[in-house]
Amino acid sequence: MNDTVSWLGLAVSLLLVAVAAGISWWQRLGLQRQIIIAAVRALAQLLLVGAALTLVISPGRSIWWSWLWVAAMIGYASSVARRRAPEVPHLLTLALASFGAAAVVTLGVLFGLHVFPLTGRTLVPIAGMMVGNSMTATVLAGRRLTDELRDKRDEVEARLALGQHSRQAATPYVRSALRAALTPQIETTKATGLVFLPGAMTGLILAGVAPLQAVLVQAVVMFLVLAATATTTAVIALGLVRRLFTQDHRLRYLPTPADH
Repeated sequence: MNDTVSWLGLAVSLLLVAVAAGISWWQRLGLQRQIIIAAVRALAQLLLVGAALTLVISPGRSIWWSWLWVAAMIGYASSVARRRAPEVPHLLTLALASFGAAAVVTLGVLFGLHVFPLTGRTLVPIAGMMVGNSMTATVLAGRRLTDELRDKRDEVEARLALGQHSRQAATPYVRSALRAALTPQIETTKATGLVFLPGAMTGLILAGVAPLQAVLVQAVVMFLVLAATATTTAVIALGLVRRLFTQDHRLRYLPTPADH
């Protein structure tokens, strides 16, 4: 059996996009154009990335090209996070710091302890999963904490007036933001296996890898995503507390999304 997808197979799979667009037309959702544009854009980006990756991780290529790719991913993801939540102050620099910290933790464990061999073929996709899966949680944590401190300014200032340090005053809201950002990933992890088969595991099985080996790889990926999500959200939340309070423990002005 040929487990690869041909160009003809790719073309045939576009029927699935037509199904989604057809349902939108049937229910008069007005999303047909967006669905088609999204599919075409995704395909173009994937083909471009695939061509670039062919050069970066080809045999004999220096591992430094792969590290450069990882740095570019972190920079781009930080920029995307900033655009998604412009109301969160200093999110660009905080996102860079959070993704960098997550990279040190996750890649350090997986490659430093030899879970995977350090090659371009392993480094780039693993770093991509780390950044991609933790970006949404990073934005959510930043937004949630900013909203909490802005909407409950009176409570925060009352805590400060009672002599609490800015970190103490912000602690309940930091915990709330971290719970909100981490809960979706925790729930997804709980459902993995019995409820749905994740993409990494499904892809490996389709590629002909033994199911048990695919399970082991998927388990590592799940743990990677959990650690990356926890690390990035913690860095974002704690970093925001430092940026949103003055040195004399006063809460700064926090703009609303409408201000942007």
